[in-house]
Amino acid sequence: MKSMKRIQLLPNVITAFGLSCGLFVIFKMNMMAPGEVTPQSLLAVTGILLLAALADLLDGAVARAMKAESDFGGQFDSLADAISFGVAPSLIVLKSLSLQPGTELSFLMTTAAMVYTVCGILRLVRFNVTAKQSEGDVQQIKSNQKNFTGLPIPAAAAAAVSGNLILVSEEFKSLLTITDDTRAWILFIQMIVLGYFMISRWKFPSFKTLRIRVSSFQMVFITAMTAVIFFYGVLHHFAVVFFFISWFYLVVAWVLSIIRLISGKKSKTLEDFEPEEELEEIDDEGDDE
Repeated sequence: MKSMKRIQLLPNVITAFGLSCGLFVIFKMNMMAPGEVTPQSLLAVTGILLLAALADLLDGAVARAMKAESDFGGQFDSLADAISFGVAPSLIVLKSLSLQPGTELSFLMTTAAMVYTVCGILRLVRFNVTAKQSEGDVQQIKSNQKNFTGLPIPAAAAAAVSGNLILVSEEFKSLLTITDDTRAWILFIQMIVLGYFMISRWKFPSFKTLRIRVSSFQMVFITAMTAVIFFYGVLHHFAVVFFFISWFYLVVAWVLSIIRLISGKKSKTLEDFEPEEELEEIDDEGDDE
């Protein structure tokens, strides 16, 4: 019995570590005054959020491998994601801008940050409800494993943080110089767009079911070359590499969904990326009164 408790504790410890990373970012950014956030500090908190994302990836994998999945673990994981990927990115974006309180632009940015966070939490709630309803339905479970309905909140957090980081990076400044107000407007649009796609019915691919048919030697060669390019980019151009990877995922999903919409429902092309129709949630309890 004691060994079983230890097994079930491990995934929750990993989740707690990820939550601690998110809370540290929130507290650290909160202690900085607007305008005092430097590219170096943004780079540091981005790295910590990536640790939270790694923990979020590991806790579920460890729980499944050890057959230690539980309702408590699922709820704990969702609450941790809400804080680390829902609240922390919004605070990072707001604190990185030097906006005067009481101005129209500061109000709009605060609104965009709230929209992002609320949509992220709604995305988590919908995921939990859908997973609960799919229990015992093998076909629905397989369908859910192929792709996600709505942008996953960790991917949205990566896009939000990387979009903010790239705008203050030396690589971007060497190509284009923009004002603080222009940067704020870009981030305003970014947060609204990410919020919308989190609660949308658009499909986003899951890497859990990714299958690439190549020979073993080709796979080794491709993996080695990719690793070399990736680590070189991370060490010397982290902001650019992180931005490219984060937004590449979104762009690929958008392109696949648009192709599916253009091909029409009669076509079998990319059928898995057919955006779901909005469900009508109507309270019928008062119809008979």
